[in-house]
Amino acid sequence: MVTRDFSGEDIYKVLVNTGNVQHVRTTGDHLILRWDPPAHHDTDARVVAVPAHDSVSIGTLHDIADDCGAEDFEAFCRWIDANR
Repeated sequence: MVTRDFSGEDIYKVLVNTGNVQHVRTTGDHLILRWDPPAHHDTDARVVAVPAHDSVSIGTLHDIADDCGAEDFEAFCRWIDANR
């Protein structure tokens, strides 16, 4: 089973360094990012909010994966884990 225990900083670093995500601003303890979809996605750009917490809950992690256009949650978690 793949790990799902990530900090907000882990998620943020992977998304910004290896994903199609750019930092927009920081609001309180949330990092506000913009996801630009690749050409094969038929969607518009999305806003992704990542809490800067020591541990991100599983529901929030699901929301982040959805906002980033992940089609497979388990693969998204493996990708975060492999690149942090």
